[in-house]
Amino acid sequence: MSAHHPIHPADPALLHLTSRQVTELIVELRTEGREFGLLWPSAIPGDINLHGRRLVDIGNVPASTLINLLALMREYKRNRDVRHRLE
Repeated sequence: MSAHHPIHPADPALLHLTSRQVTELIVELRTEGREFGLLWPSAIPGDINLHGRRLVDIGNVPASTLINLLALMREYKRNRDVRHRLE
């Protein structure tokens, strides 16, 4: 997972995500996202695949969106930490 190479919503690997894995992604996004104001208290994994997309019940967002947001936040934090160490 890389912020420079986002996962496409129709990526076949997403078809194998279980509800539990999506729940874990949501929990991680809630935890990591607080710092950035990303709060989705009502988000739950969706049981529906729409055209090969695993959905999350926050307005039918593909699971790839969660993964890509997590990648962006991780990369930002890594870069921020490196800058702090260099200062």
